[in-house]
Amino acid sequence: MEENKKRIEIIDGLRGLAVVLMVIHHLLYNLAAFLGAPWWLFTNPLFDLLHYLFAGLFIFLSGVSSRFSRSNSRRGLIVIVIAIIISIVTYFMGMPIWFGILHLLGFSMLFFGLTGRLWSLIPRKAAPCVFIPLIVISSLARAQLSPVTDSLWVRNVLAILGWPRAEIHSAVDLALLPWNPGFVFVSYDYFPLLPWVFVFLLGTWAGIYIRERKLPGWFYDATFPVFPKVGRKALIIYILHQPVLYGLVMGIQLLFFK
Repeated sequence: MEENKKRIEIIDGLRGLAVVLMVIHHLLYNLAAFLGAPWWLFTNPLFDLLHYLFAGLFIFLSGVSSRFSRSNSRRGLIVIVIAIIISIVTYFMGMPIWFGILHLLGFSMLFFGLTGRLWSLIPRKAAPCVFIPLIVISSLARAQLSPVTDSLWVRNVLAILGWPRAEIHSAVDLALLPWNPGFVFVSYDYFPLLPWVFVFLLGTWAGIYIRERKLPGWFYDATFPVFPKVGRKALIIYILHQPVLYGLVMGIQLLFFK
């Protein structure tokens, strides 16, 4: 976490907890989608709320970590390349991810790497008063506005921002490539720029205080079992977990559900 200093275990631990819950969430999806488990195991009011809370925590902590990175632009480009590879692989798996959490984080890292000095012009104490309202306003805008356009290019940009087209005409739509004129945006993991980029930026604000060790001593000295180790391998786990879970579920399906 820190350059030439001891890592902050509470940050790694929270990131690890978020990753574990993400893996469980995706496992429940696979059980419902492929093995006939009831859908309420995957989607219900409590789980839906927890999903976004812990995803938000993961994004916020990524913003915090950006204050410890030597090059956010380089880190962002690496994550974007990995995200594109995941899009290609998941397309052929039949579960396309066009703009998931890694796409979001890669863009946010690159964006912050290129514009960090601009955000630093905002006084520290005023930054939450900028980012939190932007999170709320962009969330409300996504919920209340429904922009309509026949332009494929505009449609895909709007989907990345947070306004995907909701219509799904048939199962074939799930397998259409984005440049197909009939494309309907469907992403099995979807974290658009709005409002999540502002959650990331809020994390960059908190990261200043954490890096300067302005928080109480216990925050830096606390130790936890297991979860910090998971948090330090978060990217690798994210890349590998769904293929592993998918293979496991497909194996169970072949063995017990012929």
